Amino acid sequence: MSGTTTAAVGLRRRPAGAGADRWVVLLVLCTSLLLVAVDATVLHVAVPAVTEDLRPSAMELLWIVDTYPLVCASLLILFGTLGDRVGRRRILLLGYALFGVASALAAVAQDPQALILARALLGVGGAMIMPATLSILRQVFPDRRERALAIGVWSAVAAVGAAVGPLLGGFLLEHFWWGSVFLVNIPLMLVSLPVGRLLLPESTGRGDGPWDVAGALMAAAGLFGLVLGVKRLGGGEPAGSALTVVPLLVGAALLALFVRRQRRRRHPLLDLRMFARPAFSTSVGCIVLAMLALVGLELIAAQYLQLVLGLSPLQTGLRLLPLTVAAMAAGLFGARMLRRFGPRRMVCAGFCLTTLAVVLLTAMGREDDAPLLLAGFVLLGFGLETTLFGAYESMLSEAPPEQAGGAAAIGETSYQLGAGIGIALLGTVMNAAYAPGLSSVPGVPAAASAAAGHSLGEAYEVAGRLGGPAGAALRQAARDCFVYGLHVTLLVSAGLLLLGAAMALRLPRVMQCDAEAAGMAVEVPSPRAGAGSAAHAPPVPLRSEADVARRG
Repeated sequence: MSGTTTAAVGLRRRPAGAGADRWVVLLVLCTSLLLVAVDATVLHVAVPAVTEDLRPSAMELLWIVDTYPLVCASLLILFGTLGDRVGRRRILLLGYALFGVASALAAVAQDPQALILARALLGVGGAMIMPATLSILRQVFPDRRERALAIGVWSAVAAVGAAVGPLLGGFLLEHFWWGSVFLVNIPLMLVSLPVGRLLLPESTGRGDGPWDVAGALMAAAGLFGLVLGVKRLGGGEPAGSALTVVPLLVGAALLALFVRRQRRRRHPLLDLRMFARPAFSTSVGCIVLAMLALVGLELIAAQYLQLVLGLSPLQTGLRLLPLTVAAMAAGLFGARMLRRFGPRRMVCAGFCLTTLAVVLLTAMGREDDAPLLLAGFVLLGFGLETTLFGAYESMLSEAPPEQAGGAAAIGETSYQLGAGIGIALLGTVMNAAYAPGLSSVPGVPAAASAAAGHSLGEAYEVAGRLGGPAGAALRQAARDCFVYGLHVTLLVSAGLLLLGAAMALRLPRVMQCDAEAAGMAVEVPSPRAGAGSAAHAPPVPLRSEADVARRG
C-alpha cells in the first residue's frame, strides 16, 4: 500500500515543535478530536428547532443529520493517503480551517439545501482531520502499552465531545437560535490552528507508486449510492422505485469495481490483504456494529426526550450526560481492562453489556422514568465505549507496521460509516414501525395522517392545525406510535449487538503487549528527534501470542 509506512517513516519536524513531548502531542490531537466529536452530536438536540424553522422534508432532515458522517467516511481514504504524500500535519491544519469556515456557513443557513451543503463541507474537514490525528498518534506512541493508554485518553475525549455537544447545544438553544450550535467549532479551530502548527510533528509516508485518486473517488461514489438507496427506503419511498433501486445497484457495482481495482494494482490505495487477518477484519466489523447502534440510538433518544417527554434541549443534554460520562470512564480504564482481560473478552463483554442496556430501555414509555433512563444510559455508554476501545486498539495493533496509515484510515472509515448507516438503518426501522399506526386515526383526514407519518414533529404540527378532538387524537396516536417504533428499533439494535458479541469471539485471547508483527523487529521514530532527523529506537524482539500466554 502506498504512502502508509510508519515503521520506517521519515520524520520531519519544524524547529518550533522539535522538542514537543509525545503527551503534549496527544493533548493537541485530542483537541482535534474534540472539534470533530462536538460537531457529530451538537446537532442532535437541535433537530426539532431546525425542523420548525427550516421545515425540511423527511428526506432533507435525514440528509441534514447524515451528510456529515457520510461525506467524512467517503473521503477518509483519500485524505489519509494525501496526508502521507504532502504531510499529515499540513492536511490536519487545512482541515481545521475548512471546519471553521463550514461551521460559519452552517450557522447562517437559510434553507435545508444550504445547511446540507455546509454539513457536507464539515464532512470534508472532518475527513482531513481524523486520519491525520491517528497517524500521528500511532507514530509518536510505538509501544503498545503506552499506545493503549493514549487511545484510552483519545477515546475518553471523544466521549467528552459527545457529552459537551448536547449540553452546549441545549444551552445555546435556550438562549439563541439553532445556528448558534455550529459556532462553537470556531473558537476551537482558532486555538487548534496556531497550537498545532507550533507543536505537532510533520511526517510523510514512503510514497511509492502513484496516488490512486480514481480509486478513492470510485469508493466515495459507491458508498453514496448505497446510502442514498437506504435513505430513500428510510424516508418511506417504495422499495421497487427506480430512484431507490438504481442508486443501490450502482453503488454496489462501483464498490465491487473498487475492490477489483485495488487487488490488481501494484500500489493499491487500500491494501485489502489486511482483511485476511481475522483479528483485523473482526475489529473493523465490531467498530461498524457498535457505531451503528450508538449514533442511531442517540438521535432517536434525543427526539424521545424532547418530543415525547417534553424536555427542553438543555434538559435533554443533561439526561444524556450519564451516557457520555460512563463512556469517558470506560475509555480511561480501557488500557487496564485490555491488559487484564484481553481483546476477545473485553469486546464481547462490551457488546453484551450494551445489549443488556438496550433491552432495559425497552421499558421506556410515554411517562418519564428517570431512574430507568439513568441506568440504561450508564450501561449503554460504558458497554459501547468498552467495545469500541478494545476493537479499535486491536485493529491498529494488528495491522503490520508498514500499513499502519492505511489501518488508521480504515478504522476511521468504519467508525464514520457505522455512524452514517446507523442513522439511515435505524431511521428506516423507526419509520417503518411508526408510520402505519397513523393511517387510520378516527376523525383525521387521510392527507393529514400521511403528513403525520413522516415524523413525530410533523405530526404535532398537523395536530395543532387540526385542533379539537381530532387534533388531540392524532397527537396521542403519534406519541404512542413513536414509543412503539422506539421499542422495535431497540430490539433490532439488540440483535445487531448480539451479532457483534458473536463476532468478537474471533479476536485474540490475550493482548500482545510488545508485538507489532510476529517474529519481526521494528524501528520507530523517536518523538524527541531533532528537526530534519529520523532517530530510531533499538529493535525490539517480539513474542508470539503463545509465548505471551505462557508467561502470563
